[in-house]
Amino acid sequence: MKAVMIIFNQAHTERVDYILDSLQIKGYSSWEEVKGRGSATGEPRMGTHTWPEMNSSVLSVIEDTLVTPLLEKLSRLDQVNSEIGLRAFVWNVEQSI
Repeated sequence: MKAVMIIFNQAHTERVDYILDSLQIKGYSSWEEVKGRGSATGEPRMGTHTWPEMNSSVLSVIEDTLVTPLLEKLSRLDQVNSEIGLRAFVWNVEQSI
């Protein structure tokens, strides 16, 4: 099992939901107002007057076989809209209940 955290500009919300649905990834937790700034070229997303946009994030624990298809779809979305911003991170899940 792998944990995948996707952090994205709120403008991508419907597209990220669609990708999860298309891969039949049903279980996840989401945070709708996430503040932050990309490490390389990202604009701050702070929900302030100066930086009004916000990010959202999704955390899902999925089967290993779904990781590559998920990352490929997310990467394509990011390439088409690179100025909006989307990142995904994957790590091992050692145990769960």
